Amino acid sequence: MNIGIIHEGKVPVDHRVALTPSHCQEILAKYPSVNLFIEPSTVRCYAQKEYETVGVKVQKDLSHCKVLFGVKEVPIPSLLEGKTYFFFSHTIKKQPYNKELLQTILAKNINLVDYECLTNEQGQRIVAFGRYAGIVGAYNGILTYGKRFNLFDLKPANKCFDMEEMWCEFAKVKLPNIKIVLTGAGRVGQGAVEVLKGMKIRKVNPQEFLENSFDEPVYTQLDALDYNTHKEGKELPVSHFFENPIEYESSFLPYAKEADLLIAGAFWDPKAPVLFTKEDMKQMSFKIKVIADITCDIEGSIPSTLKATTIDEPHFDYNPMLEIEALPFSEEQNITVMSVDNLPCELPRDASTSFGSQLLENVFAELLEKEQPIVDRAMITKNGRLTEKYQYLTDYVK
Repeated sequence: MNIGIIHEGKVPVDHRVALTPSHCQEILAKYPSVNLFIEPSTVRCYAQKEYETVGVKVQKDLSHCKVLFGVKEVPIPSLLEGKTYFFFSHTIKKQPYNKELLQTILAKNINLVDYECLTNEQGQRIVAFGRYAGIVGAYNGILTYGKRFNLFDLKPANKCFDMEEMWCEFAKVKLPNIKIVLTGAGRVGQGAVEVLKGMKIRKVNPQEFLENSFDEPVYTQLDALDYNTHKEGKELPVSHFFENPIEYESSFLPYAKEADLLIAGAFWDPKAPVLFTKEDMKQMSFKIKVIADITCDIEGSIPSTLKATTIDEPHFDYNPMLEIEALPFSEEQNITVMSVDNLPCELPRDASTSFGSQLLENVFAELLEKEQPIVDRAMITKNGRLTEKYQYLTDYVK
């Protein structure tokens, strides 16, 4: 089987790759029937020579490859007819900006496997960049707080060679006795915890966070039921919240009255309540001054997230009284927002290594088998048609 690794053509550029040279070396040693080819790229975080050294052929034309691996959406003109593609398509929520992409994939008889849909039998995702979104998001949150109050100056994550260099920056962090609230206990949340622990910020439970004062910086990590309450006061398992979010209301405001910095890492369902409202943000008791919105749902769970920011320009201010965007770090009354929507791109080598390892461990072997249940569950299109699981996209593509 000929397998290709494409170059990332989406703008803004993405330096990540689905399979690193070390992953390729492992594949070639373990599967003698596989030939690997990689498309030339000037933006990839690994040099072409690193791939050539382990036996991967650098080749511009990948039309002889059966399977093609990328990371982000493939530009429409670059799609090769009749191939099987793996990439994040951002189509399963009927995103309007990618409608033409999915229409073209169907027209070109492409089998599309979306990484976001790769799951085990329990429905849990098995390939994701979430941990690195949490790591970089928390780091950016602390960086933003330090910059807002002129406390310290951290090197941006994307200017670090890798996570090891970023970790060395932690020694610069000197925080006053602020309170940090972190939402989410999944991959993103746990990635954020790694950074807060690495910076030696003490963790306290939600009750302590609300009731006590501290002489050092502290953080608390909230699960869904810590800040969402059933409207009828029923005490139900967290699974009920995820299945019936419309039955709940937010109880986050007490944390907003105590916290100085919010790191938002929890998945948000549009049917669920928002954390707080624009009116809440106008109150004198609303204490939060910096928000690192890792989830980056535009005007979603956090109403001040008016837009996604970029790695080069990661910040803007939100004026709560006027409900408008302002220049970053411009007025004391404003709330500074960091809402970069492609955070793992800031540590592309580490993120690619982690992602490729998940791909190799959980998915790759199936490509050489007749039965492919994991791949089949994640295949949105096959032989020019939407697969059964994704028939709900019919109106979207028509």
